[in-house]
Amino acid sequence: MSENLPKGPQNEEVDLGQLFNAIGGLFERLFTFIGKTLKGIFKAIIYALKPFVNNFKVISIILFIATILGFTTEKLSGPTYVSDMLVRPYFDSKYQLANNVDYFNALIEAENFQELSQIFEIDTIKASHLKGFEMEIGPETENDLLQQYDNYIKTIDSTLALDVTYEEFIENRDILAASIFSIKARSSTHDIFPSLEQGFVKTFENEYSRKLKRIRDSTVILKKSYHQIELRRVDSLQKVYLNILEKESDKDQLSMGEGGLFPITQERSVTREYELFQEELKARNAISNLDQKLIEESDFYDILSGFEEVGTEDKDIFEKYSIIFPLTVLALMIITFLLFRVFNFIKKYE
Repeated sequence: MSENLPKGPQNEEVDLGQLFNAIGGLFERLFTFIGKTLKGIFKAIIYALKPFVNNFKVISIILFIATILGFTTEKLSGPTYVSDMLVRPYFDSKYQLANNVDYFNALIEAENFQELSQIFEIDTIKASHLKGFEMEIGPETENDLLQQYDNYIKTIDSTLALDVTYEEFIENRDILAASIFSIKARSSTHDIFPSLEQGFVKTFENEYSRKLKRIRDSTVILKKSYHQIELRRVDSLQKVYLNILEKESDKDQLSMGEGGLFPITQERSVTREYELFQEELKARNAISNLDQKLIEESDFYDILSGFEEVGTEDKDIFEKYSIIFPLTVLALMIITFLLFRVFNFIKKYE
């Protein structure tokens, strides 16, 4: 047994050496893998750029021609002007608004300027300058978004409501979930926009929205009638109560309690008078709110901000043909090159 004791440290040294060798081999393979990956990426970049370097003159000439064509197209087509209008539709007339925007764009695409001139009450020459309309969600506050989320949660099943977060609702909500909308108009002339408002005004009203307005008005009338009856009842009770107080004051009557003489009736009268006063205020406030609602929502829409007198030039990147044309040509050349490479690879593959 004593002969085997000195061999312990030697075995430990061997184990440590093997461990360090394993770690070194692992790092070596890691660095080799990283080197091959970087080398592969470098080769791929060189392989992709090589055709452009070999055909630099041809590609430069093609891109230069595409830029000139794009710039010429911009000048010939002229600038595009844009203006927007903020509207708040009522009685679900927003659906008719969305449908009309699509209809107007279809008329512009079909070059039916006669119909456009009749809708917007402008001549056909001005109508021919229209380039399109867009409907977007208007400006909203955090309170507006929270209210929309709360209204949406109330319309779905309680078990489903637990799975719908506020962030998911805001991200996935439909454009028609909003209450304020921005109508953006585009034209090749800058002074046509004020003439377009009248055309949109005529499109908010339809049979469905008129039906909803009639239902709303009838509901408000019924609610007002109920509150007016309640108000008359409270007024009648107040008169009876005041009459009782006057008689009690004249006769100087007091009620007798078990332990002596207490003004119990007087205390109850004060409490009841306050309750009747609160009911009266509640009924009057309800009637006032209903009247205010009728006044504020008497129309099918509200124009919060109309079209500007003079539109601003549209800076949309898709209108910059001097940039779009060269990028499109470059993309087509890359796709063509890749297709040729794939074709040759398949042709030579055995």
